[in-house]
Amino acid sequence: MEILNVTAENFDETVGTSDVPVLVDFWAPWCGPCKMLGPVIEAVAAEADGFKVGKCNVDDEEDLAMKFRIASIPCMILFKNGTEAGRLIGATTKEKILAFIKG
Repeated sequence: MEILNVTAENFDETVGTSDVPVLVDFWAPWCGPCKMLGPVIEAVAAEADGFKVGKCNVDDEEDLAMKFRIASIPCMILFKNGTEAGRLIGATTKEKILAFIKG
């Protein structure tokens, strides 16, 4: 499945009104752990069944980063019905992310 580009402008459309859970990876291009996590997020998106995956560049989307109190990256937030259901901080494995989503 395609990775969504989550922005302040499309947040409500892509995440807020989604009928399935959405995992959003908050990241920055200068962040080493974020770069390491990139291929893992792509692998998770490739296996997406019953959920969506998005990425939000915190440098470009400072308002969203502040709204969700992103203090360190990478930070993955799982949204269900547009509301935060949980978060993972730091680089991790595909298996841990999938287990987190399926909760």
